Amino acid sequence: MKRDSRLSSVLHVLLHMAEADGPMTSEALAAAMHTNPVVVRRLMIGLRHAGFVASAKGHGGGWMISCPLDSVTMRDIHEALGAPTLLAVGHRDEHPTCLVEQAVNAALGDAYLEAQALLLARLGTVTLAQLSKDFHRRLVAGGHTKRSTEHAAT
Repeated sequence: MKRDSRLSSVLHVLLHMAEADGPMTSEALAAAMHTNPVVVRRLMIGLRHAGFVASAKGHGGGWMISCPLDSVTMRDIHEALGAPTLLAVGHRDEHPTCLVEQAVNAALGDAYLEAQALLLARLGTVTLAQLSKDFHRRLVAGGHTKRSTEHAAT
């Protein structure tokens, strides 16, 4: 099963946007995500609808963060992306006739729900400001300057 990396990718580019001196184009963000600009635009639509980013057209335009970093959590971003499935595990058969498999599904189903609730709660405690602070701590610890890390370490 393929992993869904949209949340990680969007958090990555949001931190790049937070460091930028102005709007960032879909092309520049796509380079940070190692993807196509069309993918970036699709991802940003949900963030724009949630009020987390804005876009400007024309020369000098692009995407920019439109809210305070301390007011947005990783859970907020997850939800703006459409709340994709967090766990890449599941039942072998969703509607088994075998009683053994029914018992297994019941036990696993409860564990999956608990794990997802725990993960969502944790995502709700980490703000973009905290991620940015951690980035800056790593920047200083690594002896880098803002400009020297624009994309060498992503």
